[in-house]
Amino acid sequence: MLRQALALARRGLHLLPSRVGGAPIVPEKSVAGRTLLLLVTIMAFLSAVTLGGVVLVQKSAIAWSADVGREVTIQIRPVEGEVMESNLRTAVSLAESTPGIASARALSVAESQDLLRPWLGQGLDLSAIAIPRLVVVQLADPVDADIPSLRRNLAAIKGASLDTHAAWRQQLNTMAGTVVLSGLLVLGLIGVATVLAIIFATRGAMAFNREIVDVLHFIGASNRFIAGAFQGRFLSIGLQGGLLGAVLAILFFVLIGMAAGSVLPSEANAQVGVLFGRFLLGWEGMAIILAVVPIMAVLTAVTSRVTVRRYLSEAS
Repeated sequence: MLRQALALARRGLHLLPSRVGGAPIVPEKSVAGRTLLLLVTIMAFLSAVTLGGVVLVQKSAIAWSADVGREVTIQIRPVEGEVMESNLRTAVSLAESTPGIASARALSVAESQDLLRPWLGQGLDLSAIAIPRLVVVQLADPVDADIPSLRRNLAAIKGASLDTHAAWRQQLNTMAGTVVLSGLLVLGLIGVATVLAIIFATRGAMAFNREIVDVLHFIGASNRFIAGAFQGRFLSIGLQGGLLGAVLAILFFVLIGMAAGSVLPSEANAQVGVLFGRFLLGWEGMAIILAVVPIMAVLTAVTSRVTVRRYLSEAS
């Protein structure tokens, strides 16, 4: 017994100095270390993809809402006895004379039909149908535009109505808020799963190396020292896994952006483009994704340290 204890003590003494240059308790090439590295990489990738999706939707929603906020639409329905072209010219004149409006343009018959084809289908002949005509009005400043005055003046044109797109903007803001909230919920679940996985991996490493831990205690190593050894190793795993996951997420967005235009039909591609833009993260989006690296590293290191301290307290 004494000979075994001395052998273990020599092994522990041999391991103590290597704490600066390596991780003696959790070897770098152990199965547990590789498994945890893979797990952290997957969790970091999922977190980065979720963050990237939230950023894309938020950017598209802000841009689309800003565009819609600077535009109103005058719709003129066909009315018996009324000349459509004359009503269109009158509506354009009234819009251009309203304070705060930059320009107004009546859409041609072909442009109006093109707006309906995605909803009614490409094979339908719309030339025989008296469809409403639209006047697109660009606002110089949404705050200064006298929309109530324009609405009152348009009452003189039979079949004319004004749409400020307020309902669309509200639905868009609601959708963007829902996506952001869902993304944060998913990130929270990923964080909880990551913490639980680190806890199990740390406890497994502690149980596997229980003899070494006992020898370290025997030669005077404190719980703080042992926890620091685990923290250093798990910090390295968190950095490597977080960096791999973030890089893979950026590559994912690049590849899916390149593939979206060639795989999806034109109509579906346009709809996806409205929601996610062109999958262009930009520097801000990449910075947010790369922020996953230090967050994952700190989460891994702190969780492992707390788990080790608690494990040692329970064992003592």
